[in-house]
Amino acid sequence: MEPDGSWPIVWDKAQGVHVWDPAGKRYLDLTAAFGVAAAGHANPRVVKAGQRQMSKLLHAMGDVHPHALKATLAGELSRITFERWSLSAPSSRAAHRTSLIKGKTIFCNSGFEAVEAALKTALLATGKSGIIAFHGAYHGLGYGALNVTHRDHFRSPFRAQLGEFGHFVLFPSQSAQLDDVEKAVKKLFRQKQVGAILVEPIQARGGINIPPPGFLPLVRKLCDQFEALLILDEIYTGFGRTGKWFACEHDQTVPDLICLGKAITGGFPLSACVGRGEVMDRAWPRSTGEAIHTSTYLGHPVGCAMALAQIEEIRERKLVARSASLGREFLQELQALENSSHLQFMARGIGLMSGLELRFLNGEPAAEITLRVVKAMLHRGYILLPEGENANVIGFTPPLTISERQLRHMLRNLNEVLADRRLA
Repeated sequence: MEPDGSWPIVWDKAQGVHVWDPAGKRYLDLTAAFGVAAAGHANPRVVKAGQRQMSKLLHAMGDVHPHALKATLAGELSRITFERWSLSAPSSRAAHRTSLIKGKTIFCNSGFEAVEAALKTALLATGKSGIIAFHGAYHGLGYGALNVTHRDHFRSPFRAQLGEFGHFVLFPSQSAQLDDVEKAVKKLFRQKQVGAILVEPIQARGGINIPPPGFLPLVRKLCDQFEALLILDEIYTGFGRTGKWFACEHDQTVPDLICLGKAITGGFPLSACVGRGEVMDRAWPRSTGEAIHTSTYLGHPVGCAMALAQIEEIRERKLVARSASLGREFLQELQALENSSHLQFMARGIGLMSGLELRFLNGEPAAEITLRVVKAMLHRGYILLPEGENANVIGFTPPLTISERQLRHMLRNLNEVLADRRLA
């Protein structure tokens, strides 16, 4: 906390792309509150769906006596993932398809819980406890997820209580590194009992790290070769963030399990692990009276109602296509920012998921300056966050409803801040 009270701000109200503090000052949110508000803060359709559901049924009994919306949402998640992918599969995969592939869902409350549901599924389906994950990976901070979250800052205080079943390899930034990744993964498969590979198609908390084309197909091939499951963590990238419904679609890579959260409801705690039906049936035994994985609020009725409304809002307003086109324009303008006398800027992104990395001319991460830029932009009315292990990447993940004019106005202010010599 800053002594003058300028950081953090206290959120009092949020609507659309804006946030207000208790004093009434308005801010433009370039984070979508960690990517949650994809269709805008307090989207009217989503809010009304939640209000209607609260007045009708506020809570049910999870897996014992469920509510109907849980099945409705599970069906919708199947349609927009595995069913849609199987219908658009390349002919080489379609030749082996005898029927429409359906997905089955385990509902959870937070993103890391969806990851842990996927980890449990992988163990039950393969009988192998090992998981291959990647440098820079962030999959949450629960005790299961910590085993596959790479950053030592999160893991080291709790290492004495971790199972250490995660094995980490390089997350590639260029095509020349794919051979090294393949060799490292094959070595782990031969040396360890590995049941799955877990990967973010694009690393968000890791610093908006985008792998080269061919990376996800390579990982898919290796999973098939060694009879392991491919788990994609699309908690941040899902629901249009990257200009596709899901980031894996850029490389036409179909996972065995996909973890979803954040933008799924637009603001209510709900997440999901959606798996290929055959995998889920193989992993999870029919209940004999006591579930081996459950939760009090699992598949909450209000969350399910809001998720259905959020998905429909994204679809009807064509926010996925909007993310793609607006994101291309924004990245071009971000890449046009000129280096300062002491800093170099490196922009990258896809859809409305972009990052601006700040380094000194000698290549060292400019972490302190990055934070000063973020704080200076907050004073000007823009909410941004630093990302990456060195906290030297400014992340841009605004609501998909943001306008081109708002983005350009923000960029003008950012350019002025970056040119301010007092930041050095």
